[in-house]
Amino acid sequence: MKLVKKGAEADIYLTIWHGKKSILKIRKRKEYRNEILDNRIRTLRIIREAKMISEVKQFGISTPLVYFVDQKKFEIYLQFVEGKLVRDLSNEMIIKTCEKIGKIVGILHKNGVMHGDITTSNFILSRSNLVILDFGLSQKTERIEDHAIDLRLFKEVLNSAHVEIVGLAWSSFLRGYGKIVGNQKKEQVVLQVSVIEKRGRYANVV
Repeated sequence: MKLVKKGAEADIYLTIWHGKKSILKIRKRKEYRNEILDNRIRTLRIIREAKMISEVKQFGISTPLVYFVDQKKFEIYLQFVEGKLVRDLSNEMIIKTCEKIGKIVGILHKNGVMHGDITTSNFILSRSNLVILDFGLSQKTERIEDHAIDLRLFKEVLNSAHVEIVGLAWSSFLRGYGKIVGNQKKEQVVLQVSVIEKRGRYANVV
């Protein structure tokens, strides 16, 4: 078993599940929380994540297969997806792929799902198929503000990790997003992104 990523909420390992290459996600204990409450929260979140990964397939979105959920150990075994993280593609390919990411996010929002962690590290280009990962922070919501939070996070990621192409990549993303949700919904969400940004700037000044 090989550690792939240490996160605030979970650690990710590369392992084997019944002879198949697999990703193991283990939700971490929060020491500041009451142990019974912490166990309850981790159990609910691992179950919710597994359900969401499976449910969004109904919308035509590609996600890893869920192999097994161990509620007692707060673990989830997922299919290992061969491919390349979008963050590691060439700038030209990232710009092109951002339109597809926009469409995927649009489909999620149209069906009342907020992903919660839209980054170029949570998409794998597997052959010509784009697979979305990590539904650990996802939730069912129709709120414009929640959908705007998804877009705001993605915009922040472009600004920090892909600064050379941020303008083109963001425009590409919005083009794809608008094709799914329509211009009216897109403008509402983008306007809310601006509201969130202004709120953040004000908080920083204060």
